[in-house]
Amino acid sequence: MGPRTERVHGTLTSWNDDRGFGFITPTQGTNRAFVHIKAFPSRATRPQVGEALTFTIEHSADGKQRAARVQVAGRRIPTKSRRRTSRGRSGAASYLTILAFVIGYLAANAMWPIPIWVAGLYLVASIACFIVYAADKSAATARRWRVPENTLILVGVVGGWPGAILAQQMLRHKTQKAAFRAVFWRSVLVNLIVFVVFATPAFSLFVEANKRPLL
Repeated sequence: MGPRTERVHGTLTSWNDDRGFGFITPTQGTNRAFVHIKAFPSRATRPQVGEALTFTIEHSADGKQRAARVQVAGRRIPTKSRRRTSRGRSGAASYLTILAFVIGYLAANAMWPIPIWVAGLYLVASIACFIVYAADKSAATARRWRVPENTLILVGVVGGWPGAILAQQMLRHKTQKAAFRAVFWRSVLVNLIVFVVFATPAFSLFVEANKRPLL
């Protein structure tokens, strides 16, 4: 059955970015309509929960409603100028994190020589992470199957997070999704803790302290 010609107003109430589909709740009524990424017009940004949309309705063979010819009516996100300011601050803080790590790495290496393969691991992992982010960005733009977010986090946590930060800022990718950003920065913290423990005497001092008999 073809889509109804009248346009319906609604809000995107759920969205699975990895699988490329979600549900729209009409402003009038409670029956949610399934929506696939292909129903949206081509654009650089991905659908976001909370977006105000207009669409037509078509019914699948099993009688369920599907949204077609979706158009964005408005977004529940900051204005363009505010987004630019927010991105600028976030980008500066992200780059400072890399700079601080490099300085800390060089200082630790000067006091307690670190095996050269550790630097090689960070370099190779960062390059790989940048490539994976670029592939995911390309897939998002072309509406192809996405790289799972768990993969992006895993490549970062093994040492590729500097490359992930560069990709996020240079490619403008994964900088708006708050849930992903929270997990990403926690993974960076985990990596830094592991680095401090094994690249400095911190772990040895901790072990020695616990071996001492209690007074």
